[in-house]
Amino acid sequence: MNKPIRTMAIFCMLLFIALLANSTYLQYVDADHLNSRSDNKRVRDAEFSRERGAIVVGGTSVAKSRKTKDQYTYQRVYTQPYEYAPLTGYFSYIYGRSGIEASQNDILSGSDPRLFVNRVVDMLGDSQPKGGSVTLTIDPKAQKAAFDGLAALGPNVQGAVVALQPSTGKVLAMVSSPTYDPNRLASHDFGAVQKAWKKLNANPDRPLLNRAIQEVYPPGSTFKLVTAAAALSSGQYTPTTKVKGGTSLDLPLTTTNLVNENGSNCGGDPITLTQALEVSCNVSFGSIGLKLGDDALRAQARKFGWGQTYLAGLNGQAASQFPAHPDAPQTALSAIGQFDVAATPLQMAVVAAGIADGGTVMRPYLVDEIRAPDFSVLDKTRPEVYRSNAVSASVARDLTQMMVEVVDRGTGTTAQIPGIKVAGKTGTAQSSPSRPPYAWFVSFAPADNPKVAVAVLVEDAGVARDAISGSGLAAPIAKKVMEAVIGK
Repeated sequence: MNKPIRTMAIFCMLLFIALLANSTYLQYVDADHLNSRSDNKRVRDAEFSRERGAIVVGGTSVAKSRKTKDQYTYQRVYTQPYEYAPLTGYFSYIYGRSGIEASQNDILSGSDPRLFVNRVVDMLGDSQPKGGSVTLTIDPKAQKAAFDGLAALGPNVQGAVVALQPSTGKVLAMVSSPTYDPNRLASHDFGAVQKAWKKLNANPDRPLLNRAIQEVYPPGSTFKLVTAAAALSSGQYTPTTKVKGGTSLDLPLTTTNLVNENGSNCGGDPITLTQALEVSCNVSFGSIGLKLGDDALRAQARKFGWGQTYLAGLNGQAASQFPAHPDAPQTALSAIGQFDVAATPLQMAVVAAGIADGGTVMRPYLVDEIRAPDFSVLDKTRPEVYRSNAVSASVARDLTQMMVEVVDRGTGTTAQIPGIKVAGKTGTAQSSPSRPPYAWFVSFAPADNPKVAVAVLVEDAGVARDAISGSGLAAPIAKKVMEAVIGK
């Protein structure tokens, strides 16, 4: 073989090797990335024409696929759209996926590796692949109670509710308002879909936002649970320790004093730590924050999950925030859940659940079970400890009794359930002079054997500023959710 022929042969061989390498890379290494691209029309057409698996709550499909007579064969249908939209999300030809439709897309679309045998059987039988189903942890009664509770505040209410099972971390309810109809985004009428998308995104109330996990808010007095936990854990305080009360706290470095809501004197000066929580005394907890320091508050908040994302099964969780280097006045304000402290409703439900479970924080999760198209179980979520010692068991017991006092005779009496001991904490968080305060309530019940922990945030209910309180707006909703779970 002469040199030119040999050179050409080597060149062709190198080209062939490069072709094989590129083909291997595209089909194996980069396949998942290419398949997940929103502009991959071939994959998108195939998925949209496939019988997508159901999303199931309490044995009922809240999202499923129905046969059609158009080119796409199946239409995605949401049977309780407004109630479950923040969880199911949407499945749209133009705008992709969100919520469970996104996080569990592989199983719902039938492309999960665990469904390989099913796909081979479908191929041999000349059938389209089918998706598997996803069962959520949601308690439908609790979800309805949360949804109806927010809706009862008015047509334009903004807020969120999260309920957890303290012993496992199961999400029993997650509601966000305002909400939307994902059927309008799943339609095969793409012109109508674009109009619906434009309208939703132009809405200043942001109905596509899941306020339960995707936005942080000042937690106000509900954060006093974290401050109380830090105080009790420090060894310097017990529930009966005398703390500063009265009408105001002289803050260092400023001429401005920290005062109580409505000018209250908290029942005297000094008062016990239990009484301070019972009446939600700003002066007491601001003083405690100054004595403990911001490092102790930050460390306790982090033990409950601040600064972290931990929800399993749903994407987009925002991390709660605690200020990095507050000065003394800012530390006092942080101790009462103001200044730059911010939390999601999920985070506040985690705080309540951690106290309810004796100081152990379980990782919250939403997907309970995954099944193949033939209904065989592919996976079932096992509860997982997220923080084994957010507080000690003794501190959790003390906090529980203090929270019971809040509901029995303090600011949370509207959450009382006859025959059941309820532990709770109200909160009314200031934001800016241009908008109303946030109303909060966090709780769990029964206090002696907790089955459910709840956080309710009312961001805006369109009521007068002086009518906004955690007790008046949020606590009655939490009560209904707790009753739904424990069967009252």
